[in-house]
Amino acid sequence: MGVEPAPEGSMNRGGTDNSVGRPKRSWGDGDGIAGDPGTACQAVPAPDGPAGDEAPPLLEEVLRRENLRRAYQRVRSNAGAAGVDGMAVRDLPAYVQQEWPRIREELLSGTYQPQPVRKVEIPKPSGGTRTLGIPTVLDRLIQQAMLQVLQPCFEPHFSDAAASASGRGEAPTAPCA
Repeated sequence: MGVEPAPEGSMNRGGTDNSVGRPKRSWGDGDGIAGDPGTACQAVPAPDGPAGDEAPPLLEEVLRRENLRRAYQRVRSNAGAAGVDGMAVRDLPAYVQQEWPRIREELLSGTYQPQPVRKVEIPKPSGGTRTLGIPTVLDRLIQQAMLQVLQPCFEPHFSDAAASASGRGEAPTAPCA
């Protein structure tokens, strides 16, 4: 498996925020894939977010300590490679412990910006290669935490069709209104 290291200095395209060691990026900085100047695919905050300190109930659920612990266990068990920031899964707890107030505030305010995805070429069995994108471990933690809360909300919509087609009756519903 051929792993392309991020080009030297590629993380610092917009400068480095030395207080946290993450690249400074503006919304127009790129497409979210390190080393690939393709079309834009960055997340954009909702224009009219909640007022004051109110957060949507689902986001509060995503950010609950127990949910984040489960998400970390899953990310750790997957034992994936580091993203563009070079952070290993084993380094995530210390980083999150130090930076959690800022990360949480960015998530709640809609200003959190996922880091670019590290591009890796992996061989295909039939020859050639395919591109694999590797998010940072922090972004994987946040994605997993969101998945754990949102998947039960949407799964019943897909399971209903499968349940009635198989004759098993109705699928259970999740409290996600």
